[in-house]
Amino acid sequence: MTIRSATVDDAERLLEIYAYYVEHTAISFEYDVPSLEEFRSRVANTLKAYPYLVVEEGGAIRGYAYAHPFVGRKAYERSAELTIYLAREAKGRGYGRSLYGELERLLKEKGITNLYACIGDPIEPDEYLTHDSEAFHQRMGFVRVGTFHKCGYKFNRWYNMIWMEKIIGSYD
Repeated sequence: MTIRSATVDDAERLLEIYAYYVEHTAISFEYDVPSLEEFRSRVANTLKAYPYLVVEEGGAIRGYAYAHPFVGRKAYERSAELTIYLAREAKGRGYGRSLYGELERLLKEKGITNLYACIGDPIEPDEYLTHDSEAFHQRMGFVRVGTFHKCGYKFNRWYNMIWMEKIIGSYD
């Protein structure tokens, strides 16, 4: 397994991974898969200020994770929101833990103190969404800090959204 910084040239494979989550799950609340051009732009814009990592094994990208601004106001600049997606066949191999570990290390070096994850949360687990993401984040040291009720609507049903937080720095 190798973890490296993503490039815009990785966008096609990253979009392949992401498209499944848009089309077949409520993990992403997007309804439509972005165009390759839009996705390339997302990668490029993230890389301007935050780490965007891919995990490779056997010469193939198996997943990715990145940080981005939390809320987007100056007072929040020591906080970051994290996002992670793994190829369907790549789950359970430690890729997520490795990606988040490296992302956390890089963000801590950057002076980030608080990490946040915005997670779709099923009212009742179904074929589109389970509690797996929340459980993953708990294993990574995140704690639930808030719930927004029935704020996401996809596949003709309502979903909650939760925020999870992990403190990684000091407030000196």
